[in-house]
Amino acid sequence: MAVAAVAAVAVFVVADGGADPGGQRALTSDEANRLAITRFRNFQAHGRTVTITVPGTAGGLVVTGSIDFQGKLGYGVVHGTGRDTSSDGLIQWTAAAVLVHPMANAPAQAPASPPPSGWYSRPLQSSGVALDSSLAIALNLASDRPDNAQLLPQNGAAWWGRDEVDGHRVDVMTGPYSRGRAGTAGTVRYWVGEDGTMYRVRISVGSETQPVVIDFGPQKYVPIKPVPGVTPRP
Repeated sequence: MAVAAVAAVAVFVVADGGADPGGQRALTSDEANRLAITRFRNFQAHGRTVTITVPGTAGGLVVTGSIDFQGKLGYGVVHGTGRDTSSDGLIQWTAAAVLVHPMANAPAQAPASPPPSGWYSRPLQSSGVALDSSLAIALNLASDRPDNAQLLPQNGAAWWGRDEVDGHRVDVMTGPYSRGRAGTAGTVRYWVGEDGTMYRVRISVGSETQPVVIDFGPQKYVPIKPVPGVTPRP
């Protein structure tokens, strides 16, 4: 698949040292179990609302929308931060393609039904483009089965600290190094709740010095409608 190298980053990989409160230590059995099911929780939910913050040397981008984890389809609105509005508009993406609908005055939220025309399609780039890397990673933050809780700590998964996200107490954890996989030079941390719910993910991508941050919102997920005339490709 064209995005295999990027998607691999979304699988658990080891993270480098950081400033999270608490400091690194081994996972407890309960923490390993919660880390093992956190991507499965997303799959069980079918989809979730997200805010994807993408860094950039010329200014960042923020994608606000939803992801259908079972259908591998994302949809939302893009706004630039610290840059002009030339990149603003609606966006829908699959594992293979990105569709953009430029808008001079993009709304805060994407309309429930995508406009029937005005879309431009391009292949999703497998490397070198921070936005595309972020979109591909976001699609892959789900799994149709739990990970092996016993193997996670054996292969380097670690606990880094505690935090709070939108009123939820969470543990900040990293997963094991994925040897032999392309794209695992980056780093990833998960903000995981007491029931295994994923509330935030922070990932380093090779093309940027600042990490991508993916926040999951409390809003109820509404099924995504594909752009008219476009069949999603999982």
